[in-house]
Amino acid sequence: MKGNRFKILLATLAVTLLAAVSFSQTAVKAEGHGRHGHGFGPMMGFYADYLDLTDAQKAQMKDIMTKEKPTIKPLMQQLSDSRKQLRQLETAGAFDEAKVRSVATQQSQTMTELTVQRSRIKSELMQVLTPDQKDKMAKFEARREARFQKRFQKGQDQAPTTDTAPADSAPNQ
Repeated sequence: MKGNRFKILLATLAVTLLAAVSFSQTAVKAEGHGRHGHGFGPMMGFYADYLDLTDAQKAQMKDIMTKEKPTIKPLMQQLSDSRKQLRQLETAGAFDEAKVRSVATQQSQTMTELTVQRSRIKSELMQVLTPDQKDKMAKFEARREARFQKRFQKGQDQAPTTDTAPADSAPNQ
């Protein structure tokens, strides 16, 4: 059960990252610059600053993201549509498990495709980085993963348990 929750959480995180990257392409400020002044969204701007990307690297990455946007956008729309369908089914009154399973299967397939696309895009973006930048990125991701695991573990430790202690572990009287 914990494995499934982790997979769902990881898939949701991946989809959220893809959404942020995808929508950051359309959410550029009027003057043509993202939050960090690089013209391709807050997260990409953060990474550009953190990794100290050159202008040529920024341009290459922006080209990759622009090229991939037409692939990601319909998948994000499909995911949004399936979430709406699930909400409608949840509030429709009588529970129809077959319909929910059908929508959940479609959603799972979309999330799988988004995960594959995200990995492919990340691989392309990583090819733009120098070895030092790749090392810096790997360390950043390792720290982020450690923080995530710590929070996840903390949440698991705080979760109420319904299990009772085994009878043979009760103190003798």
